[in-house]
Amino acid sequence: MGPIRKFLDYLDGLSARELILKTVYLIGVLSAAGILVSAVLMRKILADIPSIDKLDEYTPSLTTHVYDINNQVIAEFSVEKRAILPLSKIPVDMQNALIAMEDQNFFRHWGISPRGIARALMRDILHRRSAQGGSTLTQQLSKLIFLKPEKTISRKIKEMVLAFQIERNFSKQEILALYLNQIYLGNGVYGVQSASKLYFGKDVSELTLGECALLTGLIPSPERYSPFNSLEKAKQRRSLVLQRMKEEKYITAAEAEAAAKEPIPTEKSTLFSSHAAYFVEYVRQQLEPKYGVDQLWKGGMKIYTTLDLSMQVPAEEIMEKNLAKYDEIAAKARAEAAAADQDKDQEKDKDPDVASSSITLQGAFVILDTKTGAIKTMIGGRNYRDSKFNRVTQAARQAGSTFKPMVWMSALMNGYTPATIIDDSPMAYYYDGKDWRLLEGATDQYAIDLAIQPFVGNKDFKIWVPSDFDNKTLGRITLRRGLEQSRNLASIYLVTRVGPSLVADVAHRAGIKHNLDAVPSIGLGTSLVNPLEMTSAFSTFANGGIHATPFGILKVTDNQGRVLEEAVPEESESFSPQLSYVLVNMMKGVVQRGSGIYASRLKRPIAGKTGTSQDSKDMWFIGMTPDLTAGAWMGYDDFASIPMKDWSSSLAVAWWTEIMETVLKDQPVRDFPVPDGIVFVTVDQETGKLALPTCRKKILEAFIKGTEPKEFCDAGH
Repeated sequence: MGPIRKFLDYLDGLSARELILKTVYLIGVLSAAGILVSAVLMRKILADIPSIDKLDEYTPSLTTHVYDINNQVIAEFSVEKRAILPLSKIPVDMQNALIAMEDQNFFRHWGISPRGIARALMRDILHRRSAQGGSTLTQQLSKLIFLKPEKTISRKIKEMVLAFQIERNFSKQEILALYLNQIYLGNGVYGVQSASKLYFGKDVSELTLGECALLTGLIPSPERYSPFNSLEKAKQRRSLVLQRMKEEKYITAAEAEAAAKEPIPTEKSTLFSSHAAYFVEYVRQQLEPKYGVDQLWKGGMKIYTTLDLSMQVPAEEIMEKNLAKYDEIAAKARAEAAAADQDKDQEKDKDPDVASSSITLQGAFVILDTKTGAIKTMIGGRNYRDSKFNRVTQAARQAGSTFKPMVWMSALMNGYTPATIIDDSPMAYYYDGKDWRLLEGATDQYAIDLAIQPFVGNKDFKIWVPSDFDNKTLGRITLRRGLEQSRNLASIYLVTRVGPSLVADVAHRAGIKHNLDAVPSIGLGTSLVNPLEMTSAFSTFANGGIHATPFGILKVTDNQGRVLEEAVPEESESFSPQLSYVLVNMMKGVVQRGSGIYASRLKRPIAGKTGTSQDSKDMWFIGMTPDLTAGAWMGYDDFASIPMKDWSSSLAVAWWTEIMETVLKDQPVRDFPVPDGIVFVTVDQETGKLALPTCRKKILEAFIKGTEPKEFCDAGH
């Protein structure tokens, strides 16, 4: 007899009352066991459920925005592109479209939809898949914020429990706002505000009905329904959203029909300006070490800068246009040189700089506010994607003759005046093992050749014979003329008399940060500097001797608007206003009559200085007004020579001037203010003496009071 048979016989032997009692007891035991097992399982499932209290403090990954001086967005730092808006800033059409498509009973349920869950379970059973679908907006929110994107029964239970808690602690409006700011909408953007910027190039508050419907249609599968990937699928999804809105009585048939005819974007909007990439990186390098990667890239900070996009954008375009033109000319020059070498069968002696025709001419440009040091424009190269090397701040190049104002300031500090006569005559130096020394008596080329003849070929005896670009000498000239004509020998003459150490000190006081070699050639700009420090040094002279440290960040706030830092301009008095004015007045002559005359087309007071380094490897122009100081540099990253030597004195001036024509067109025309203690005297340009009416070349010269000349020039000079 089997166990089942014995059990049945046992039941037959029980009375009806005993049978009922036994049955009730058995059901009770089984129920208790079921409850106990369920409790254990639920405890295990809910053991790691997050606290809903965290939602009050929940801060998603936000986008940090960088603004220019006029509060225009320059760029953004973000891991996820996201912006947080209150519900009042999100169109009602957007809210209604979401509810119509995702949760029609949103304002009536208490977190879950039993009917939706049942429907989803039936679908899962029929298709033998894990739990899916049937989620309310509240459930979706709990999943987005707290749970992993897995499809399991346990996660579904957690989702529902969290939904209950969210509904108990937050209003429907708060839940809806959180959802609309949190939902992923493709292409790396989260929330309807960032999505609106990406897809339509405007704030979400400006969206039309059709645009709201299009964004809502993306929610189930943003990449699949993206108009950038499938215009037809995006159109179908928009139609479906409009149909559901019409069925739910949110819109009329006429409104749905009109919205369905709206154009659909096929390309990403230019969400933010792609300009000023080098400046943005310059800002990042300052802030990231200070606030950390997470705060900068996820914290939703607002970074207000000194940059002016109205200056930056045209400057970028003009610089690129000119350097591209020079590239073509340079390539042609190299090709012609290579052909000439071939004709002469001198391939082995070919200049390596000429041989390469594929290198790209680079440039750098920066504008500073003369008074404060604020960076208004920064262009570190021609294409940030191709090269992230910022030539404004990172380049170490020879300044060439652009460095000469440091020498002239040193001379003024030693009692020289613009009318002082200096020598632009041949000279030679020898190295004695410790220092470079002037060869006494070698004041003409014949004497120099005679003096160095015994040492030619002697490796232990170094000789340096400087020269000018034109291989000519002007003899005795005024200090002013030496600067205007950018005379090398005159510069070396001054360095010899004031001392190279003073010149280096003046340069550092003006704003040069690099170490400088205190040698006679310092006045020719042989030491390495970068465009930012050179422009800053010139700005010191234009600012009456007050050095204002360059800076690019005005203010930084967190995502709540709390100020984290605010700029305080750093200023120091480097030179007297009188010395600075006299130097600037001489530098105005560089533009009026000298090597920077091309910039005179601006028809306003401009002071400046050109510069070309040895073998034309660097070309500069730095010019200044009382309000702005701008520096331009061009050259090759590999230090090749620019093969346009006949143009060297005007290449950088030309595109500097074209940029500044645009930048200054709405700026008032102002001259440099004259400080107390300055007198103006008419002098003879050749002798520097007081001019008589009969003098042919006269100039109204500025002097520090008491230093003006007392002697008149010869009549008829």
